[in-house]
Amino acid sequence: MAAESPEPGEAFDLALLSDVGKTREQNEDYCGHFLEGSETAVIVVADGIGGYEGGQIASKMAVETTIAAYRDGPEAWGPSKRLYRALQRANLEIHERALTVPELRRMGTTATAVVISNGFLHAAHVGDCRLYLMRGRQIKQMSRDHTWVGERVRLGLMTAQQARNHPDRSALQRCIGHELIASIDRVSFPLIQGDRILICSDGLYGELEDPEMEALSRGGSAEDISQTLINTANARGTRDNLTVAFFRMLQATSHPQPRRWHHRLLGRFKTVG
Repeated sequence: MAAESPEPGEAFDLALLSDVGKTREQNEDYCGHFLEGSETAVIVVADGIGGYEGGQIASKMAVETTIAAYRDGPEAWGPSKRLYRALQRANLEIHERALTVPELRRMGTTATAVVISNGFLHAAHVGDCRLYLMRGRQIKQMSRDHTWVGERVRLGLMTAQQARNHPDRSALQRCIGHELIASIDRVSFPLIQGDRILICSDGLYGELEDPEMEALSRGGSAEDISQTLINTANARGTRDNLTVAFFRMLQATSHPQPRRWHHRLLGRFKTVG
């Protein structure tokens, strides 16, 4: 499934692509975007859980409801609050659907939603899809994996490589749809001209190391880069569905490039329960 890519324009280049992968019969990933004016983009990537039908329904609901709720949210709230409220709305609707339809009682989804506006990125995140920032030849994961192994890595009880190969690496601690109110991480940071943003499901980063994804994302259009990332993961026989949303900031912003930018950006990370 490929999401229709907007015209690049002057402000940014954006493309979204989702693929069933090499071993799954159906795609439980879903992605979508909404452009508000010429300089604001809303992007949502979701990876469904709870079986084929339930996962497909939950991920699609998460994307479509988040985008619709963001569009309906008052501009006075600002992009971060609008996005947070929109993802909570999606959580509530999925939760209610799971309660009323017995066949869907186990359904849920991960979701990473991003709005980029006025040179800032604001994200709302639950689960193990990932948000990456690439600047120059550096790449930094800006979201936390809400998984059992991710928590152990943060506590120093497991290395990142051990987590990558652990049989329970996909065991989630949080998702959208299982609780009445979701515990959502909120992330905000400034962008500068040339910054690249990658939002992807675990089907991609489970096959490609972070430095590989950065290297494959340096040249070409957003659409070409998205396809290259998908094709490279598939060539290795990816075991899962995989989804890519790729964004490049083309215009200059008012934010100077900070020294030790990755440390400063990580300092902006906060969790809202």
